[in-house]
Amino acid sequence: MKYARLLLANLFRKKIRTTLTIGSFAIALLLFGILAAVRLAFNEGADVAGVDRLVVRNKTSIIQPLPLAYRDRLLRIPGVKEVTFLNWFGGTYQDERNFFPQMAIDVPTYRKVVTDIGVTDNEWKAFEADRQGAIVGESIAQRFHWKVGDHIPIKGVIFQGAWEFNLYGIAKGEGAAGSILPFFFHEDYLEERRTFGKGTVGWYVVRIENPDNAARISKEIDREFSNSPFETKSDSEKEFAASWAKQLGNIKLIIMSIGAVVFVTLLLVTGNTMATAIRERVRELAVLKAIGYSDRFVLWLVLAEGVAIAMFGGVLGLLMAAGIMPGLSRALAGLLPPLILLKRDTAIGLVLALGAGVLSTILPATSAMRLRVVDALRRV
Repeated sequence: MKYARLLLANLFRKKIRTTLTIGSFAIALLLFGILAAVRLAFNEGADVAGVDRLVVRNKTSIIQPLPLAYRDRLLRIPGVKEVTFLNWFGGTYQDERNFFPQMAIDVPTYRKVVTDIGVTDNEWKAFEADRQGAIVGESIAQRFHWKVGDHIPIKGVIFQGAWEFNLYGIAKGEGAAGSILPFFFHEDYLEERRTFGKGTVGWYVVRIENPDNAARISKEIDREFSNSPFETKSDSEKEFAASWAKQLGNIKLIIMSIGAVVFVTLLLVTGNTMATAIRERVRELAVLKAIGYSDRFVLWLVLAEGVAIAMFGGVLGLLMAAGIMPGLSRALAGLLPPLILLKRDTAIGLVLALGAGVLSTILPATSAMRLRVVDALRRV
């Protein structure tokens, strides 16, 4: 750090310009951090999916139902261990803007298939005993300040009417097990009150004996119901979870596209800033060379300025991203798992900032290195 004072003096020669350039890096890295966290949240459901579970849905669309009679036929397929089913409910709490996922489940079989719910045995038994019982993920409970024992009214959107529930469990499992759990209630309660679609289910979840046979069993299931009025499409639970995210578009492509645009913009902005700074300091750089500093020293001095601006802005932006994650998580509770900025993504962000700083500064730095002392001193 022998030349730190010289570096700082150059950086803050034009305080407003330096501050704005640092700010552009900060905003870019803030955006990167948010997008990285959102992408992780979209993929989290797939990351925690059971390797021994398949999801069987209507081949036409997930919004099309399947007959309840398929359950017994699924159980007869070799390699299938347990079968349960779910129905998407769709409702709001108190206000139409308070949407969160709700699903009716087949209570007697659900926990045999999906074992990682995140509620205790006592909570499950209490839920199981009450036809209007419900369990919910921790993030949704925190969003609405619910606690065990609360009476929860929900206004049906797909299944019209006022629905009343009693909360018996809040999932608090580690990782995503509790955070992405929706609002679950009894399928029997839905079946007795629904005015359409009786005897149908939204999709089946199938637990298989050997995960290595997942592909074969999926084909056998779809073959079993081929050429029927309700043909099926079977996927692993991981593929099914990923398909939900794909309904909003290719999240990875969107993030990469935005990142590329931001990166190119940073290169142009920082490159122009450093080129302007070099033009303003041509005579000073010539004096440095005249008193004995080498061309390489001038090159590294200019590069260091660009890198310092990039890293200051990058660190600031990532700190801002980490700081707003809790607030964003609360705002999106029930719609996405908690937003988390991983150390890996933080490191990637810093590398991108460093790369942008070097690439945007390399041409002005090279120009400064090649500057001839005589020509520079002649400039007015």
